[in-house]
Amino acid sequence: MSEAVFALHRFGRDRARASVGWHRFVRERLGDDLPAVDKVVSEYQVVPDLLWLLERDGADADSVPSAVRARARSLAQVAVLFCCAGVLPFWSRMQARLEIERDVRGRMAITNGIEFLLAGLHPKVTWESSEMHIASDLDLDIKLDGRGLILSPSLFLPAKTCVLIRSERQSSLPALVFSVPLHLNDLEPAPEESGVEGDRALAALVGATRAAALRALSESGTTGDLSDRLGISLSGASKQATVLREAGLIATIRNRTTATHTLTPLGLALLQGDLPTELTSPPGTPGHPQAGELRGNPRSRGASA
Repeated sequence: MSEAVFALHRFGRDRARASVGWHRFVRERLGDDLPAVDKVVSEYQVVPDLLWLLERDGADADSVPSAVRARARSLAQVAVLFCCAGVLPFWSRMQARLEIERDVRGRMAITNGIEFLLAGLHPKVTWESSEMHIASDLDLDIKLDGRGLILSPSLFLPAKTCVLIRSERQSSLPALVFSVPLHLNDLEPAPEESGVEGDRALAALVGATRAAALRALSESGTTGDLSDRLGISLSGASKQATVLREAGLIATIRNRTTATHTLTPLGLALLQGDLPTELTSPPGTPGHPQAGELRGNPRSRGASA
C-alpha cells in the first residue's frame, strides 16, 4: 500500500504529464474510476495529507483532521483502485529494483556499520551522536527505545524526498521511507508480444537453462532457493549460479556456509529486456559478444587478443 500512496502523490503532482508514458497508461487503466482519483489529488496533497493510510492507527491517528476521518473509507478505496492501476501492473519490475536497493544498503551496513549507512542514506537525513535528524517542517521527536527502525526505499517518492511513518501499519515500528531514482517512462509496459521476443533474446544470449536461472533470481535467494525454484540439484544450481556470476549477471554474498545471489544492474537489464546495444547488435559488429562469452564457455574466458 505504501507505494500506492506515493504513486498517487506522484500522479497528482505531475498531472501535466497526463499524455506521457506511465501517466497515460494509468489514466487509461483507471477508466471510469479516473474522476474519483482526480478529485482526490485535486483536493488533497497526498503526501502528507493521506499518510495516515500507512499508519497503524489509520484514520484514528491524532494527526488526522476530522474532515479526513469522515471520508476515510472512500479515500482508502481510491488508494486501492490506484494501486491496481498504477502499481500492480509493474510490480515485478519494481520489486527487482527495490531488492537491489535493499541488498546494496545491506552490504553497506555489513561492511561499514550502521552509522555509515544512516549517514549516507538521504540528503535530508543526518546522523550525529547516536541521533538521526530529518530535515522537515514537522517538530517531532521519536524515541526508538530499542524497537528498531524500518528503512524503506520508494520508487515513487519524488527525488530528494523522505517521509517518516511514526507507526507502520503491519509492524507498529517507525519507518523512514526514502526515494530511489526512477524514470517513470521505464515503467511503461511493453506490448504483450515483446515479452516473448525478450525471452528469446535472453535465451539466445545466455542459453535457455541459464535464462531460467536468471529469472528465478529476480527475487534474491540462496543456492538452495535456486535449486527449489528450478527443480534441479544443489550442485546443478551452484553451477548455474557460478556461470551467471562470472558473466557479471549476478552478485553473490557469502555468510559462512550460505551463499545469497542477487541480480546485478546488467542482469536486471537483461531480464527486463533493456539490453545494451553492444549485446543486441548483429554478430560480427564491434562490441558484440562472441558465441559462448555469456554462456560460460571456458575457452572464451581464457582467450587473449
